[in-house]
Amino acid sequence: MINTLLVIARLTKLAEAISTGSCMGRQYYVYILTNKNNRVLYTGITNDLRKRVWQYKEKFVPGFATKYNVSKLVYYEILEDPENAILREKKTKAGSRQKKIDLINSINKEWDDLYPGL
Repeated sequence: MINTLLVIARLTKLAEAISTGSCMGRQYYVYILTNKNNRVLYTGITNDLRKRVWQYKEKFVPGFATKYNVSKLVYYEILEDPENAILREKKTKAGSRQKKIDLINSINKEWDDLYPGL
């Protein structure tokens, strides 16, 4: 229930930014995190990737990611348009595990943590 409310709040804030034009010039990131054994995959969206991954690493984000120790950034892409970023996140989340693995392997064959390079 809390996670649902957080998602609704984020989408509401994003919709307001789109309607007022205050999101112009921002970057949005669709990302995939995993755990140390690369067994769990988590897909998300943010406008501040460095801060968001840090929050996962420090366990500031309650829920799925904390429960499964997901904090290793293995994939991300940058989008300029928030609507396209949301659509891309939804498409990625809806895709099979293999499609997510293929995305990761397309830029990060060793599944290294990309966070230090941000």
